[in-house]
Amino acid sequence: MPGPPFRSVLITGASSGLGRALAEACAQPGTVLHCSGRNAARLAALAAAARARGAEVREAVLDVRDADAMAAWIAGSGRLDLVIANAGISAGTAGGAPESPAQTHLLVETNLLGVLNTVQPALAAMRAQPPGADGVRGRIAVIASIAAFVPAPGAPTYCAAKAAADAWTVATAAVAARDGVVMTSVCPGYVRTPMTERNRFPMPGLMEAERAAAIILRGIARGRRRVVFPWWLGLAARLVGLLPPRLATALLGRAEGKAPLP
Repeated sequence: MPGPPFRSVLITGASSGLGRALAEACAQPGTVLHCSGRNAARLAALAAAARARGAEVREAVLDVRDADAMAAWIAGSGRLDLVIANAGISAGTAGGAPESPAQTHLLVETNLLGVLNTVQPALAAMRAQPPGADGVRGRIAVIASIAAFVPAPGAPTYCAAKAAADAWTVATAAVAARDGVVMTSVCPGYVRTPMTERNRFPMPGLMEAERAAAIILRGIARGRRRVVFPWWLGLAARLVGLLPPRLATALLGRAEGKAPLP
């Protein structure tokens, strides 16, 4: 099914997984897609698929950790109706080894600072845009995670970075709304992507990326400040997060953690 009528969309991490599903869902005649990723071959494949759906695609091989490159890319993209800060990496403590400082820093730099490197220049650009007929100058979505609600020992830095990204987005949304920019924090559960293929533990509620993309775009179009799905997994995560730390750790510590970075 065609995506919502966002005519100019910028997506980071668009070369695979959820990012690619979002790009393909937005791709339709009359839409301009600005897509970034680190893998040129996968990005080119996504661009070809989106063009086959009728969209104009402008791809850029970029790392969201490069603040200057991200700012220049966003500033040069023209009017943007929707920006999705999707790029992220996943890693944890499977096997019982503690996270290395290098892994901790890489997760924070990508999953948190990479979000800021995307959203802050997007906010500046959108504030300078004239509003549409609905009074909205632009929309920004940050892909966080249900992991933001749970301090899981199997993925400590991943959870912490996603929690910070979610909290910052929800808090900033109130201020951005005064300037006509609608912000949404997206907290999905398990989505079938190359990232989750590395998980060696049960993933309740695992859904296809295409279905997840449809849910996300619908929530963005409705102007929701936070989108959490599946709802029952989000509720369970919230409840575990409210438990005393020792009890929550005892429950969560029984599960196998995310695989460390290779």
